[in-house]
Amino acid sequence: MKQSLQHKIFLKKAEEVAFDKEHRKKIQFNISRYDAAVKKGKAIYKDLDLARTRAGYLKYKVINDLEKYLIEFENKFTNNGGKVIWADDDKEAIDEIIKILKKRKVKKVVKSKSMITEEIELNANLIRKKIEVVETDLGEFIVQQAGQKPYHIVTPAMHLSKEDIAKLYHEKFGTPEDLSPTELTDFTRELLRKKFVEADAGITGANFLIAETGSIALTENEGNGIMSMSFPKLHIVVAGIEKIIPKLEDLDLYWPLLSTHGTGQNLTAYSNIISGPKKRIEKDGPKEMIVILLNNGRTNLLAKERQRQALSCIRCGACLNVCPVYKNIGGHTYGTTYSGPIGAVITPHLIDFGKYRHLSFASSLCGACTEVCPVKIPLHELLLVNRKEAMENGFYTYFEKKSVDIAAFVLSSRKRLDMFNGKVKNTVLKLVAKNSWGPRRELPVIAEKSFSQLWKEQNKEDNY
Repeated sequence: MKQSLQHKIFLKKAEEVAFDKEHRKKIQFNISRYDAAVKKGKAIYKDLDLARTRAGYLKYKVINDLEKYLIEFENKFTNNGGKVIWADDDKEAIDEIIKILKKRKVKKVVKSKSMITEEIELNANLIRKKIEVVETDLGEFIVQQAGQKPYHIVTPAMHLSKEDIAKLYHEKFGTPEDLSPTELTDFTRELLRKKFVEADAGITGANFLIAETGSIALTENEGNGIMSMSFPKLHIVVAGIEKIIPKLEDLDLYWPLLSTHGTGQNLTAYSNIISGPKKRIEKDGPKEMIVILLNNGRTNLLAKERQRQALSCIRCGACLNVCPVYKNIGGHTYGTTYSGPIGAVITPHLIDFGKYRHLSFASSLCGACTEVCPVKIPLHELLLVNRKEAMENGFYTYFEKKSVDIAAFVLSSRKRLDMFNGKVKNTVLKLVAKNSWGPRRELPVIAEKSFSQLWKEQNKEDNY
């Protein structure tokens, strides 16, 4: 089987980005600040491992009984005055959203940070229908102006320096080229305030869906989420079916874990619980609220006995920040909405296993992602499960199969390993691995004699 187009693009981009020293400098700086904050944030826990164990157990329990909790959520939310729409894939979700907006003659939309709307490419689809859509999260707003996709699950503009952003604003808005981060933020705030007031509809994601109360839990740091919900008359929520948690009190467990692992805060600045459109006695809030529950391949993952545990993910981004591969090749190289270890596990099942199987091989299997996951998803083990599935389904090239067969044959016998000297071994290594090793790295040199041979020689001398 040949490499997919996505695989070829991935390899090309990875080679370019990994050796871009300026890019690496920016990423290392931004992640170092994250590391320092998270270390401090986690200090609030007396027993962090216990909290992670509880969170992982509860989320996995819900995933295995998903239908029950989703139906409970729908009933409660509908009773609260909201409406629920089920969408099987991205096309259904987009069609429903556009139908809703067209019916209400919506021309302007404000949107808070949401990875699931990136997943269905909502912005591009709305723009094609002549509907203005503005990202209101600072990081998302920046990458939208740059014409880019988010680089990271939590920090979309992690790959840009303050100088990059100042230059972008100068080109887009005519601001001075030397604006400070504070001045850039103030400028963005003023611009977005007008957008909130003018918007006909607000679209958000959801960190959690609470089955017990039929509520949406949304946490953020800038206030843009609550303004996207409360200013417009219409509020649309797009949420994956895996976002469900049983009870309101479960937020006491999940919100601190999400904030400490995502940004290093004890708790994010704005934590909102929305249970439907505004009531008669309420002054603020939308007149209408609609939740779109999206499948989009999640039931494919749910059908996998092992990999379904990845649906427990709470999108904190911690696994990306510790991953040596992500830190070297960057978020855009993956070519998918979800990058890093979690993206490598779930993307093949959400989209197309044949086209994206290579992502599960883009890992050192160091296990750092598993160690930091707040819900204890064994990410490096699931990457191995994906690899096994790829092999079992014939997703490999002729060269890959022959290489593995030959390597297994040679490496399984000490006699065969020691049959040739170092010179012959180095020649074979150059012929076989030179291209896959890459043009920027030197192949390791195999010693003239193996450890086994040296050991035997040494013992002979000692015995003599």
